[in-house]
Amino acid sequence: MSKFDLKKEMSEFYSPPKGKFTIVDVPPINFIMGDGAGNPNHNPQFQQITEALYGLAYTIKFKSKALGNDFVVAPLEGLWWAEDMDVFTLERKDDWLWTLVMALPNWVTSELVAEAHQEVARKKDLPALSQLRFETYHEGLAVQSMYLGAYADEGPTIAALHQFAKEQGYALRGKHHEIYLGDPRRTAPEKLKTVIRQPIQKSAS
Repeated sequence: MSKFDLKKEMSEFYSPPKGKFTIVDVPPINFIMGDGAGNPNHNPQFQQITEALYGLAYTIKFKSKALGNDFVVAPLEGLWWAEDMDVFTLERKDDWLWTLVMALPNWVTSELVAEAHQEVARKKDLPALSQLRFETYHEGLAVQSMYLGAYADEGPTIAALHQFAKEQGYALRGKHHEIYLGDPRRTAPEKLKTVIRQPIQKSAS
């Protein structure tokens, strides 16, 4: 049985070129999601939701495999924003809002997710499991780039990406999006790979 790998099947969105900004149109994708707020470095909720997402994703994988459809568990992703986007800076992380997500193949149904959720709840003590939901997210038009380095040093790349979008005649919209392709527990900070993406729309001016 071959495994469906979202990173390969949708490589345009998960493997953009490093050091280059590209404009893409992201299709609707099914995700499991969990919301939170505050600095992810100091908020235990961030780790709890991460653990719950992985626990649920792997259970969905095993149940899907038993039905004849195996897949590689997708990387963790994060949607980031603030009620007042003027405070959405690396210095104001306490004011951030976020949604952690993991993508699923399009054959995974809400019923399968619900069954997996019940199974995880029976077997594991994951405090944030009840906060997770299954949802389709359509990001649409966006600008993105592959960033290599520590999360704390993303600022200049994000600023350059925003400037590129504006120079191309686009306005920023929606939520800052990051896809974490490296494991910070096993990878040196300077070697971490992160897809940085920002939804955009044609500027009115």
